[in-house]
Amino acid sequence: MLTWKEVINFSIKGSPTPDTRIEKTELEWKKILTPEQFRVTRLKGTEAPNSGALCSAHDAGAYNCICCNTPLFDSTIKFESGTGWPSFTQPVKENAIKYKKDATHGMIRVEVMCNTCDAHLGHVFPDGPEPSGLRYCVNSESMQLKKENNTNE
Repeated sequence: MLTWKEVINFSIKGSPTPDTRIEKTELEWKKILTPEQFRVTRLKGTEAPNSGALCSAHDAGAYNCICCNTPLFDSTIKFESGTGWPSFTQPVKENAIKYKKDATHGMIRVEVMCNTCDAHLGHVFPDGPEPSGLRYCVNSESMQLKKENNTNE
């Protein structure tokens, strides 16, 4: 389980090595993403609070990167933070997320990105629930929910 200390170390010393890397040109990303997805993931935008389709999603499944389909978070660690964005306590794997110090907007935060394709996801904060104490605050536009198939076929 990741801790805030490990998150800070990753943001300073470098993130864990991803399983794979996907790199595309800006034009290639624009061809596969909606304008809003492109603004959020490639230009480090933020959607308005409580506007994202995944804010109130409670279906079982995996939250994957909208750009490259890499699994990022599991529905079992999603929680209601009251912030207006989907919130999670841990990534599915330590190396699924890339961490970067963000000193924009007059504050210091830790930006979280998909470690496979560098898509901007949101930020992580040390004010989440136990046991990790982490709150990954993520834009809905940067993810897609792959619902679990509950049929017995």
